[in-house]
Amino acid sequence: MIRVLIVDDSPTLRHLIRVVLESDPALQVGGEAGNGDEAIVLCERLQPDIITMDIHMPKMSGFDAIEHIMANSPRPIVVCTTTISAKELNIAFKAIEAGALAVTWKPGGLPHLDSNADKLIDTVKAMADVKVVRRRPWLLQNSLTPAIQPPIRISEDVSLIAIGASTGGPPAIQMILLGLEQPLPIPIIIVQHITPGFVVGLAHWLDDTTSSTVKLAEHGEVLQPGHVYLAPDEHHLEVALGNQVRLQKSEPVSGHRPSVDAMFKAVAQTLKSRAIGVLLTGMGEDGARGLLSMSEVGAYTISQDEESSVVFGMPKAAIAMGSAQEVLALDAIAPRLASLVKTRKQLR
Repeated sequence: MIRVLIVDDSPTLRHLIRVVLESDPALQVGGEAGNGDEAIVLCERLQPDIITMDIHMPKMSGFDAIEHIMANSPRPIVVCTTTISAKELNIAFKAIEAGALAVTWKPGGLPHLDSNADKLIDTVKAMADVKVVRRRPWLLQNSLTPAIQPPIRISEDVSLIAIGASTGGPPAIQMILLGLEQPLPIPIIIVQHITPGFVVGLAHWLDDTTSSTVKLAEHGEVLQPGHVYLAPDEHHLEVALGNQVRLQKSEPVSGHRPSVDAMFKAVAQTLKSRAIGVLLTGMGEDGARGLLSMSEVGAYTISQDEESSVVFGMPKAAIAMGSAQEVLALDAIAPRLASLVKTRKQLR
């Protein structure tokens, strides 16, 4: 049984969230809090398996409560919101930066009648299994993990970096972009598994908090050096010759749309060895087979290591398949990318 603490200043919404969650026999609501102060007290007293957290509340906000809980009594936290305004979404991603695992919509009705209710149940059940630790900022150094310089095997320019991520991905992607001393002279494309409706906020948050220009990819546009492109909701992100974006609304791949596997396989087919693939923290196996496809055509491939991953599912699957030529801690990935791009550019 998964024990849940609901935190929301609205008694009506707390009741609705309780009804929604307890419609699943695997979930049990152990307590309710109306603000961040109450959430901290109940978290210590009840020791819930997971917390659903509102952001705007009296006395202490959800954001401040998340920072306190993750520093003192860490456990999985899912942020619930009702609005899609840019300001609200930016706050939601700051909550993820502070340690929350996911953001999703508050339910507007009962399960099977409201997609947000079903998504909330699925998210809470999935996130409850994640083992979280006390929040400690990653140090932005050249690398905390000395890495062996990779062998130079090919003489072609690398012209694209493709990154895939799921649970724990937003702060990991932010960490990589912050770790680059300056935007790279090639584009970066990203598939991040996220609740529909939030990828726009993710793009704005990354654009605001890093030196990179970050936007949603648009069908037919040509990828520009130094820019970062996110796959939009419900579209696979692929790349055609000439670094032209193709957005495909075909069937899900590996259970996802957008899919990391679909992106990596398209990059392997189009660019072959002239790309770098990076698979970050995430649940499941999406991306592992696609990363192998990239490796088999001569692209350089990297997986995040277990210690720095929030969830080691996707990187672990890639390592087990032999897809990753290098396994790195999160803080070592940015300097490695800069080194690989510089090294290969000098080969021409």
